[in-house]
Amino acid sequence: MIITKPLLSGRLHQPKPLRVPGFDGDRHLTLYLPHDYDQSKQHYPVAYMWDGQNLFGDRGSFAGGWHLHQALDMRATRGKTVPIVVAIHHGATRESELVPWPVEEQGEAQADAMLDWLIGTLMPMVEKDLRVLPGPDQTMIGGSSLGGLLSLYAFFRHNDHFGKALCMSPSLWLAEGKIFEYVSKARCGGDPRLYLDCGAKEAEGIVIEHAEWMAQLLERKGFRKDHHYLWRPDLRGDHNERAWRRRLPRALHFLYG
Repeated sequence: MIITKPLLSGRLHQPKPLRVPGFDGDRHLTLYLPHDYDQSKQHYPVAYMWDGQNLFGDRGSFAGGWHLHQALDMRATRGKTVPIVVAIHHGATRESELVPWPVEEQGEAQADAMLDWLIGTLMPMVEKDLRVLPGPDQTMIGGSSLGGLLSLYAFFRHNDHFGKALCMSPSLWLAEGKIFEYVSKARCGGDPRLYLDCGAKEAEGIVIEHAEWMAQLLERKGFRKDHHYLWRPDLRGDHNERAWRRRLPRALHFLYG
């Protein structure tokens, strides 16, 4: 007889939308709280993630949501580390909010302003209202596509705040690959953990080569493979939520053990 444990389900919560100075409209958030958050006094790691509108449910996404809560619930059931997740939603201005450099000439690039708000306003609010563990080693930034690019950028720009990064299918091509020059010159201290992946079917196999270059750059910077960084090429992966959902458990295992 096979006996399975009941799934330990966390709780999703949507707080009151926040106004972000310099950005149009209110900013919606979705919080994931681990299954025992309300019954314990425990403190948890915290993960800040982009594209909150796609992380949990399927509504409005191209190929279904990430089902992040289910992956975290499974980790909890297996006795593994589970973070609090603060998921930031984006709407019509998503592209400009997630890019450090303009996609097109004369285009907007608001990523630095978004990061300044996250670090200067949102993080202190979260640290005051929720039981999160302090310090960069306990704090992750994550996303996919443009969100993966911004997570990589944020990891190096604010290494004193983010000690972990989840970068799925990052848009490394942006602005003729400026992220490569940025990462090559950036300093990184502590004991970092950076997860990087890409699908071989993305853009007909072109962009996976860019991700391989980024993995090589990390190696040259002194990142130890499978310790400081994990590079995961996905031979059957495309550029959509279905692929990111499939790769998510392995990413969480690397980042949180």
